[in-house]
Amino acid sequence: MAPPPKYSNTAPIFLLSYRMDDAALPKPGKWPVEPQTDVKTSEDRIWVDGCFDFAHHGHAGAMLQARRLGKELLVGIHSDEEIMDNKGPTVMTLKERVAAVDACRWSTKSVPYAPYVTSLPWISHYGCQYVVHGDDITSDSSGEDCYRYVKAAGRFLVVKRTPGISTTDLVGRMLLCTKNHFIRSLLKTLAGEEGSESPEERKRLGDEMTQRIRDYATDETGLQPGPQVLSWAGSKAAMEDHASEETGTYHTMANGKAPHQSQRIVYVDGGFDLFSSGHIEFLRQVAMAEEAMGHQNGWYEDPNKDYGPAYIVVGVHDDEVINHWKGVNYPIMNIFERGLCVLQCRYVDSVIFSAPFTPSKAYLTNIPYGIPNAVYHGPTSFMPLTYDPYTAAKALGIYHEIGNHDFQNVNAGEIVQRILKSREMYEERQRAKGEKAATEEAVQRREAMEQEAARLEKDRAGNR
Repeated sequence: MAPPPKYSNTAPIFLLSYRMDDAALPKPGKWPVEPQTDVKTSEDRIWVDGCFDFAHHGHAGAMLQARRLGKELLVGIHSDEEIMDNKGPTVMTLKERVAAVDACRWSTKSVPYAPYVTSLPWISHYGCQYVVHGDDITSDSSGEDCYRYVKAAGRFLVVKRTPGISTTDLVGRMLLCTKNHFIRSLLKTLAGEEGSESPEERKRLGDEMTQRIRDYATDETGLQPGPQVLSWAGSKAAMEDHASEETGTYHTMANGKAPHQSQRIVYVDGGFDLFSSGHIEFLRQVAMAEEAMGHQNGWYEDPNKDYGPAYIVVGVHDDEVINHWKGVNYPIMNIFERGLCVLQCRYVDSVIFSAPFTPSKAYLTNIPYGIPNAVYHGPTSFMPLTYDPYTAAKALGIYHEIGNHDFQNVNAGEIVQRILKSREMYEERQRAKGEKAATEEAVQRREAMEQEAARLEKDRAGNR
């Protein structure tokens, strides 16, 4: 792949000379993460920075492109306060945003409290020769380019911004309560057979989406095969609830690393809407539980095993399935967007798009990797259920639960509530981005739909 263009600036360097208040630089020994002493700069060490407010696939795409340009990727994350001063309120806390960046397969190290205006002393301290950013413009509170100093120093590289997804877009979906982002059939969409666009445009979009899945199905270098990607197809009844048991059919979307014969096959599933620290910590805890079991069983005593003891397979439910159970305009992210979020996570070895809501015995015993050794479920409860989807896993003796953790209440519903509670601030941010703001009527409609969904959930709970 050809390297991206370096930024060229014909303005005299002295006009853009870097002047930074000494107070803005950490004192010796006070840098947010190691190392505390300056590192020799290397072209193999790349810096990206940003808010990373949602763990959406646009952020992951930027990190993937940056990682392909070097051998290490350091990710600077701005503080809540700096983002508020320059852009507006964050939805996710710094702790939640750091967890999301840490989970990205292509991230080598997270650096919290990175300055909003990218600082040459900061990137030089961590040994990064180049800063990478998308081809869009990012400005500070005064309207100036956040990358003006690294551009002037000739240490800025440009990559393509991932189209069709942004934090602003997702906030708009919540405030305006839209459903036009839903995908009825992912396979038909990828084939260019579904959508409101012209046949030519559908084909182009389908090809781009297919390529993005393949790009995200790469290892930590971003260059070699990584997770395997499959899609499952079955009847609507089998996909939505427990009314029908079907083996279904599988379609390979991206060939990746298959499990080793000695690895345990671990299955988890979910909607993973607005892929957040709650989902990430659950997946991390699953990986840690399997690693602990590996230590107990002597797995790491074999020097020839350069892979972990578990192969973690994640099933992701369709849009219509989630909307059937949750209502309103959930999921906020469609199946393609949610699947990419899961796919970029370092704790994941395989993704199954359009997995059934209930992992029945027929489904579990016909997964291409073999019958799972374990099926895990977490403490985050977002779906208002009328039955237990995991009876088959329990009957097979392979069901496990992950206990409570710091992010267990962070799910799509919680994130939407954060937006609604601070609606006026987020609407101002939307207007600043040139996006349509939600009317009072639209917000009232959203609140009424959320209340109705809560009532249905209560009714379902009473009928169990």
